[in-house]
Amino acid sequence: MERFTISLDDDLARQFDALIEASGYANRSEAVRDLIRSRLGSATLAQPVSKAQPSWCIATVSYVYDHHEHAVSGRVMNLQHDHHDLVISSMHTHLDHDHCLETVVLRGPVAAVQACAEQLVALRGVRHGNVHLVPLGPTDEHSHGASKPHRHFRPVN
Repeated sequence: MERFTISLDDDLARQFDALIEASGYANRSEAVRDLIRSRLGSATLAQPVSKAQPSWCIATVSYVYDHHEHAVSGRVMNLQHDHHDLVISSMHTHLDHDHCLETVVLRGPVAAVQACAEQLVALRGVRHGNVHLVPLGPTDEHSHGASKPHRHFRPVN
């Protein structure tokens, strides 16, 4: 593990400590590591990608909608079916008599996942949409016993 020192003015240090406490971090180091991972992940996702080797990501897309608006339910379901190659799972949660929260997990090439996620939260009738993307990188090809050689994707950074 490498150590480094940073200097902050007193006001910024107080604000950071308040954020750390409110977020439940055990210490500044954990919070700084998460901030660095977040920025590195954003930078990775922002890099141009060639069509020959698209970079991959996994994403959670969450949104709220009124289930009495049946057209919204249909649009959401149709979009997920149109992108069945990206949709890994979805979870439907009843919030009250009218509203539902849906969380969808997408995995695939960054551009395709981003496009699908943006379409989901932009659907008419969808509210409180949020997208969280995590860049993925391939592991080395390997096999487990008699299985065929394959690769997995793991979070970058």
